[in-house]
Amino acid sequence: MKRPIVWRAVLLFAGVAPVAIAQYTGRPLKLLLDRRSTVDQVAILKHLGQKCPNITLTTNVEQSDYMLSAWGWSGSYRFMISAKGGEKIFGTQTVYLSNAVKDVCHFLNTRPQPHTRPQPHTQPQDRPQYQNES
Repeated sequence: MKRPIVWRAVLLFAGVAPVAIAQYTGRPLKLLLDRRSTVDQVAILKHLGQKCPNITLTTNVEQSDYMLSAWGWSGSYRFMISAKGGEKIFGTQTVYLSNAVKDVCHFLNTRPQPHTRPQPHTQPQDRPQYQNES
């Protein structure tokens, strides 16, 4: 009698595991935390690790994909995402910090990849041609 229960549990887990794994297959993104943010960055990082491990905080402006401005306190959190160039592209206001982070994760993971600056294309320089002088 216990065998059918074990097999059902194995089948249930086998059906749920791919869904759970697919949730975390987002592309790696780097958020720059706005210096004026009032929310504890350690708490934000903790919730990012739980909700979307593909998104991390960085202190390097050049390597960041977006900037996160996080204001508020317990019971009132306001988060805003800015694209490179300063365009404000997303905002959320929630009661719980975890919900604000979840909203940011959902927005960033469903948004098309940010445009990266094109790398300068260097052409090989022509070698100077010299005339034989004899």
